[in-house]
Amino acid sequence: MSINILAIESSCDETSAAIISDGKVLSNSIFSQQVHEIYGGVVPELASRAHQKQIITIVDKAIEQSRTSKKDLDAIAFTCGPGLLGSLLVGVSFAKGFALAAGIPLISVNHMQAHILAHFIDEPKPSFPFLCLTVSGGHTQIVRINDYLDMEILGETRDDAVGEAFDKSAKMLGFPYPGGYLIDKYARGGDPYRFIFPKSDIPGLDYSFSGIKTAVLYFLRDQLKADEKFIKKNIHDLCASIQHTLIEMLFDKLILASEMTGITEIAIAGGVAANSLLREKISFKQKSGWKTYIPKLEYCTDNAAMIGIAGYFKYLRKNFSDLTVSPDARMQF
Repeated sequence: MSINILAIESSCDETSAAIISDGKVLSNSIFSQQVHEIYGGVVPELASRAHQKQIITIVDKAIEQSRTSKKDLDAIAFTCGPGLLGSLLVGVSFAKGFALAAGIPLISVNHMQAHILAHFIDEPKPSFPFLCLTVSGGHTQIVRINDYLDMEILGETRDDAVGEAFDKSAKMLGFPYPGGYLIDKYARGGDPYRFIFPKSDIPGLDYSFSGIKTAVLYFLRDQLKADEKFIKKNIHDLCASIQHTLIEMLFDKLILASEMTGITEIAIAGGVAANSLLREKISFKQKSGWKTYIPKLEYCTDNAAMIGIAGYFKYLRKNFSDLTVSPDARMQF
């Protein structure tokens, strides 16, 4: 008999549902909220309302696309944290009600662990142990993965995440939210060495991205005083230089982590893993002895398929939750 899991993702501004059967993705339905664009960032209250409005439709769509039915489901996995508390609450509450009505077990999933386990959706799959650079709008971490459910954070950001640094820099350049992908787009053809921005000097494997945001802010302020069209005239070089600095900061620590641990199986995960320069650089490292892994783009951004694959491995170990489980906005590994 197949193990069929309904998965729910509602940690931020994506409402997603997926059906996983024996570790294979049968469907992965995603609704991306557009309401936040005019505010230049995610508005938590609006996000939770959008989840409430969309979740039943998205779940029904995922079940229909999978060609299964509700009676075929063996468990429901859901994002328990980290994330926006109101958004998490919608997914957790829905999962509880569904599990109670269907008489199936609940599986709580750590959102960041799920990003890492997205590497086990498709081939090729990494071997244990491996290192994973998890990069998103809210997190930047270097994680050692010893087993599907045995992970250790070796380094993480002390302040802002790299995804936030991309989006905040994009906002300074006049791009709409979310603007990180636009920096990537406009960087193509630009000179990454035209403008030099400082990299943080944090010991060990931790990161800090608050300094580069401030540096970009003051640099643009001073240049615009002299020429109000400075950004427009130099947009490609500006994007290339900002992106180059941020990706170099990520790679400096990742290389150090590989040297310190002796691990050369290296993966990247999370929304920023969609960045073309990051994907290019990690692929290039294969020539120097690394075995590298990058999920498909659809599994880099927030999605329920990754929640489902994490839920599948927890199901195999009967790692279930009861109805007292609560969302945890700052959930740790």
